[in-house]
Amino acid sequence: MSSSLDMLIFGAHPDDAEIGMGGTICKHTAAGYRVGICDLTYAEMSSNGTVEIRQQEANLASGALGLAERSNLGLPDRGLWVNASNVAAVTQEIRKHKPRVVFAPYWEDRHPDHIACSKLVQEAVFNAKLRRYEPETEAHTVEALYFYFINDVFEADLLVDISGVHEQKMKALQAYRSQFETVGSHNDYVHTPLNQGYLERIIAKDHMLGQKRMVAFAEGFVTKVPYLIQQF
Repeated sequence: MSSSLDMLIFGAHPDDAEIGMGGTICKHTAAGYRVGICDLTYAEMSSNGTVEIRQQEANLASGALGLAERSNLGLPDRGLWVNASNVAAVTQEIRKHKPRVVFAPYWEDRHPDHIACSKLVQEAVFNAKLRRYEPETEAHTVEALYFYFINDVFEADLLVDISGVHEQKMKALQAYRSQFETVGSHNDYVHTPLNQGYLERIIAKDHMLGQKRMVAFAEGFVTKVPYLIQQF
């Protein structure tokens, strides 16, 4: 079976894509689209959980989302520098799966890794189409690059109505118990913004975005290029 994807979503850590566009993913996989997530790191610097636990949680979330593919590039957490090797790794992932559309975190966020991931994906989408860049692999041109919000919400260019799949999105997020719940003894976890009502804030954010177009829940996206249409 071909490994080509309709949509490829990049996140710095397991759970980033689910936070920002889990409902959009569910909606597309239910419609038969081949959707994949590529996590750039194993989130080994996380205050709670371990790499092994985070991978188990990512696998559970992937099942809830209906993903066709999930990969992890194993780049260093808090080391997502925009350098030649990191750009090459992301570029090769794009060429491997030949997605029609690519998604990355919005370029402004309180977490530096989300910003770095956004920059890396933008560089890689550009490089992926250059036939003389690492010519041992076939060049691939992505039709569109969209940006999703994680922690901070800015003005969206478009909204996806996820009202019918919001419960499924939350089920995927609830797989990340080590991040969103205060599990274990007091010696095993520390308080972070994620385990202090973060899931409730995601629900509120999705509801706020939905209100802009009078739907129950929505996810927002940004594009850097204008939309091209033939007529209104």
